[in-house]
Amino acid sequence: MEILVLFLLVSTLSTAAAEDAFVGVNIGANISSMLHPTEVAALLESHQINHVRLYDADAGMLLALANTSIAVSVSIPNDEILGISQSNSTAAKWLTQNVLTHYPHTNITTICVGADALTPLLPNALKHMHSALSSANLEKQIKISAPLPYTIIINSFPPSQAYFNKSLNPILIPLLKFLQSTNSHFMISIYPYLEHVRSNDSVSLDYALFKPLPPNKQAVDANTSLRYENAFDAMVDAVYSAMANLNFSNVPITVAESGWPSQGGSAEATSDNARTYNMNLVQHLMNKSGTPGSPGVAVSAYIYELYNQAAQPLNWGLFEANGEAVYTMDFGSSNGSRNQTYCAAKAGANEELVQAALDWACGAGGVDCSALMEGQPCFEPDTLSAHATYAFDSYYQAMGRAEGSCDFNGVAAITSTTPSHGSCIIPQSASDKNGSRLNSTAPAMDSESSYSSASLAYGYGCGDAFSANRFVVGLIGCVALLF
Repeated sequence: MEILVLFLLVSTLSTAAAEDAFVGVNIGANISSMLHPTEVAALLESHQINHVRLYDADAGMLLALANTSIAVSVSIPNDEILGISQSNSTAAKWLTQNVLTHYPHTNITTICVGADALTPLLPNALKHMHSALSSANLEKQIKISAPLPYTIIINSFPPSQAYFNKSLNPILIPLLKFLQSTNSHFMISIYPYLEHVRSNDSVSLDYALFKPLPPNKQAVDANTSLRYENAFDAMVDAVYSAMANLNFSNVPITVAESGWPSQGGSAEATSDNARTYNMNLVQHLMNKSGTPGSPGVAVSAYIYELYNQAAQPLNWGLFEANGEAVYTMDFGSSNGSRNQTYCAAKAGANEELVQAALDWACGAGGVDCSALMEGQPCFEPDTLSAHATYAFDSYYQAMGRAEGSCDFNGVAAITSTTPSHGSCIIPQSASDKNGSRLNSTAPAMDSESSYSSASLAYGYGCGDAFSANRFVVGLIGCVALLF
């Protein structure tokens, strides 16, 4: 039954695959402590952040975003939902004051009704606001949705068995009918960070951060046999399944909030982890690969949030209130102008062949593998798959991502997930410092012919054991061999 539901879900969502995906940011309602709105707009443009979601409809912010390339989602505060749900005229007045005054100079694309507003008032508020939009002939240009929390999902893993809290059906069923009839998106917050910290490590840190995982660390849905390499995809598929259980299988998803704190709350709240998660999220979504349950179906998301807020115990912001970056992050691909790809070791590939390919890349292939040595930025995770992925992607990027440069005798494959993490950054350059490319052809590799003095110098190939002590043992053995 679950497989049938999933098949119907994929087929009915296929039209969403052609939609453009984006990654934007949320901007909190309290902007008094931030930069001036015009400075905020300049900051967004300078970092190529082309989509924002406001938690209100602040006039100063909307004016500052006028005549920019930034698409804006505005919000009706929760305390205004009651009035709008009771009166078409109240909805029309809100629309006139907060949208029509600024549109089209400000590119308002979505109206969010509340934030996590699980109230029976929601369906009527949506209808009245849509009626006001229709009267202004803007119902096709501006969509309406209602961002909801992930806590409405029950039994989220395996994804195929997920369903909505049944007590919320009187709200969710008319909401989904509305979204379906208006071709709008279901908006929900998805936080792998929270899943990790609440799971007592059953949701691993690497799984939450989109880091490459060996097959035995991936999550498997026993009902569908689908494998999940990251928590985000599993959570999205759980939402699809929950909608399918209510017979809604053609409503696309936009993630209203997602992110990772850089400080506070837990040991995992670090700037390295925050940067890793958010960068991997951008790359993953902009590849438009979809999820295991809905391949090729584009999902967009808003990162929470633009600024750290002093009143919050966790720092989720990309920037401090004065505009200083908390950590460096590239939003260049979030506008769809790039299609960045990477090269990774295949899950389940023969380890001897992977080792041979790794040795070749770090030797004859010309890759500088010194970052993989113990104590260096890319030593962790100390696994054959992770180290091989570093070497494979370094070669692939140095070759300008040329066709055939990510094969390595069949043990590597192109992926949308960057292997860079924390301070381990793989250069995205198509040439070396001298402007000449690395060896352009990877020769046939076997366990005897692929070893080289260069790879031995990094400790690869000196013995069959693969362990955390590989580099130390390898260097000692290799020094003896070299001399």
